[in-house]
Order: sequence, then structure tokens, then C-alpha cells
Amino acid sequence: MATRKYEQRLRAEAAEETRRRILDALYQRLREAPAEPVSIDRIAQLARVARPTVYLAFGSRAGLFDAVGADVLQRGGFERMLQASAHASAREGLRGGIRGVTEMYAANRDVIRVLSSMAQLDAAAVGGATQRLEQGRASGMAHLAQRLADHGALRPDVTVDHATDLLWLLTSFESFDLLYTGRKLSVDKVAKALTTTAEHSLLQ
Repeated sequence: MATRKYEQRLRAEAAEETRRRILDALYQRLREAPAEPVSIDRIAQLARVARPTVYLAFGSRAGLFDAVGADVLQRGGFERMLQASAHASAREGLRGGIRGVTEMYAANRDVIRVLSSMAQLDAAAVGGATQRLEQGRASGMAHLAQRLADHGALRPDVTVDHATDLLWLLTSFESFDLLYTGRKLSVDKVAKALTTTAEHSLLQ
């Protein structure tokens, strides 16, 4: 029994190592050739695996991009962002949430930019992954806006829906990148600019 469990653990570790190599190969390809379509054959070659192994590990091309989308969140500190936004003080949650989103975008800015562009051209595979990421962000901003309302932090003329819309705008990758890349601001300055705009627009 102990031998069987050991073998099962080794197989699981080997499978996870293979998944990691494939994901790292996709990151590499997105950075090296952002304007070119992603070839599964090329990803397999970079990862040093057979083409069928990619499909075995992720199920489909869409599954591969779903996995890289989730990996971008994990690498960027998604859990830290959730913890920060759940602060007992809704105001501090707002600040922590925006700061966390900013750091998450900065950690993988080049890959997120390519995925956003590819989503328009490859809706079946990449579009679904980015859409699910955006749906998660929309839910998070709606929850944050409701918390601000429940804590009496919103201005009297600001509805939860309006707060949700503004937070959705401010926490978008496009808003981040306009300041980070377009204006050449540091991560700290981007987070401060977005937070200040949110506080001045929404809070009492």
C-alpha cells in the first residue's frame, strides 16, 4: 500500500511538472512573439513534450488558455488582493483591492496585454479565458461597492450601481496600462492615482 501511494505521488508530481513546463512555454511564446498566433506544436516543442501531451494535460486549446489565465492571477498575488479587499474597514478594503489589482497587472503586464489583444482574434480559445477573468473582476467590484454602501462610506448621491461601474473602470487593465505604460508611472503611483480617483469620486 505504501509503495502504491508513493508511486501515485510521483506520478502526480510528474504530471504537475509537465503542466508547469507547458504553461511556462506558453508564457515564453507570448512574450517572444506577441503578434503571432500561438501554435500548440510550438508550445509542445518549447516544453519538450509531445503535442498530445498538451491536450492530455489541458483538454483543449481553450483549456490551456483557461489555465494560463488562472496562473496569471496566482502569480500576480490574487489571494493577497482578496485578503486586502476583505479588510474589516471597507475604505481600507477599497485601497487594498485597488493596490492588489495594480500589482497583479504589473507582475504580468506583457502577457496580459497579449492575451487581451488575442481575445479579439481567437474568441473561441482566448476570448473565453479573458471573459471569465473579467466576470470575476466584475463580481469583485460589485461586492466591494456593496460593502462600501453597507458601511455608510458612499456619498449620498452615489448608488451601488454607479460605484460598481466606476470601480470596474478604474480596475481595468486598460486604466492601469494607460498610466503604467502610457504615462510611465511606477506601480505605487498608479495605485495612488486610481485609489485617489475612487475615493474622491465615491466616498464621503
